[in-house]
Amino acid sequence: MAAASKASSGLKPPAMDDAAVVKATKGGGRGAFLPHFFLVLSVVTLCAVVYAPRFFVSGPAPYGAVVVGISTPSSTTTSRTSSSAPPLALEHVAGRGDAEQEHGGALHQYQQVVLDNQVGSPCASLPNHTICCDRTDYHSDVCFMSGDVRTDAASLSLLLFPPPRASSAPAEPGAAAVTEERIRPYTRKWDAYITKTIHEVRLRRVMARPPEEEAAAAAAHRCDVRHDAPVLVVTAGGYSHNMFHVFNDGFLPLWLTAQHLRRRVVLAVLSYSPRWAGTYGEILSGLSRYHVIDLLRDKRTHCFPGAVVGTRYHDYLAVNSTRLRDNRTIVDFHDFLAGVYDDDDLKPKADDGGGSRSRTEETPPLERRPRLGIVSRKGRRVIENQAAVARLAASVGFDVDVMETATGVPLSAMYASVSSYDALVGVHGADLTTFLFLRPGRAALAQIAPLGITMLSRNLFGVPAGRMGLHYEQYDVSARESSLSRKYPAGHVVVADPARARREQGKQEWELVEHVYLRGQNVSLDLGRFREALDRIHSRLKERQQSQVSSPDASPQI
Repeated sequence: MAAASKASSGLKPPAMDDAAVVKATKGGGRGAFLPHFFLVLSVVTLCAVVYAPRFFVSGPAPYGAVVVGISTPSSTTTSRTSSSAPPLALEHVAGRGDAEQEHGGALHQYQQVVLDNQVGSPCASLPNHTICCDRTDYHSDVCFMSGDVRTDAASLSLLLFPPPRASSAPAEPGAAAVTEERIRPYTRKWDAYITKTIHEVRLRRVMARPPEEEAAAAAAHRCDVRHDAPVLVVTAGGYSHNMFHVFNDGFLPLWLTAQHLRRRVVLAVLSYSPRWAGTYGEILSGLSRYHVIDLLRDKRTHCFPGAVVGTRYHDYLAVNSTRLRDNRTIVDFHDFLAGVYDDDDLKPKADDGGGSRSRTEETPPLERRPRLGIVSRKGRRVIENQAAVARLAASVGFDVDVMETATGVPLSAMYASVSSYDALVGVHGADLTTFLFLRPGRAALAQIAPLGITMLSRNLFGVPAGRMGLHYEQYDVSARESSLSRKYPAGHVVVADPARARREQGKQEWELVEHVYLRGQNVSLDLGRFREALDRIHSRLKERQQSQVSSPDASPQI
């Protein structure tokens, strides 16, 4: 009896005594089968609970998707730890908090996110503990870091630490070596004059060493702030005083590089200033859900699961959908701006083709006069007969708004004004960058091109406006409409033949363009000739209004 009791003690139900167990065993074995069955069923259930989530998250997430598992760690934690961060661009999927992560992250599962959204990039797929720089583009270099990335403020460096190794694991060959890349993160690397003003960032890969040396090196760069999203290093320097360059060199390339991450990226900014952050705060918040890091003044050690340094560039105010994995276009960038600047009354409606709806559209379409904004410049390239041009536009049939520039008005207010226009008119200049606020497929841009910069005007604003689906008109100023005709004698090559004047300058051509054609002239428009351009724009806008009434579901075209 003692032996029988001992043999069955592991399976005996607590309500049964030894005699009952023996009786059940002698009765055909069915009583013994049931405890075995329930034990096996319990084990199978436990395995399903533990391992099933791995199968459900085995595929890659959409670009930038946030996959939430059993628990989601905080976006940014402050700690003092020398542990290794998770691999490149891996977001938390399941885990029990940051405590386990600091001991190797064994209890976490991760979902990989592609950091480089560029088609055909050599850096599209990176193994852990790797630095890859794509320097093939004429305009910009972009570097990527995979693994445990830590800032070093003293040397303006990003340090890539190796993953932790067991104490018995051999050191990596060439353990004393350090791989280093250097980059100035700006999109005009061909422009030596401005590029030399951009801070150079060093990317250093620390090779694996014996465990005690690794521990000492990591302790010297212990994490003061740990982030659960990769860092993107950019600059607020360069030609940041000019609205065209702010968008063309800065925010559009930044959006190109980061939009697929859906705000799960930390911006670390060189040449940061509170004024810059205040001016473009809505855009920065639209690009990242985290606080911006002032990389030059913040002396703490920030730790990231990966890094991008620099931004992609496609062309003047351009988004080339064939170069992006998610096929975005310039219209998507407009929609991004609409999302960060629109208020509840101006947000895009489902039937509005992605553009913002003006309050004025509450008026029946056929009764509403199209709104036209005139960009009023100060200093140079001024419309000298601007008041007459405004009266002319009103006589054609527009409701005219003169948009003053250089007034310090917030960009959100500027967006609210321009997004309500059906047409925007202005002389070539940085303020025409606001055409990005117009409604794609519904509005028009009329650019007045001063003497000597006809093609420059078309390339910088005309071509991008066409790509955004705007109707584009370019009014090329004649010699007698330019103030240069009053500065130079009749027949002078600068006025009579600007193309020849530029060719004769050779390598100094840009000096002539900048100081004479850009900075040295105003315009006085021929009202009769300019009326023809305004008539064409007005007719197209009224045709669109008519088509809207007759076919409200038709795609907008002007």
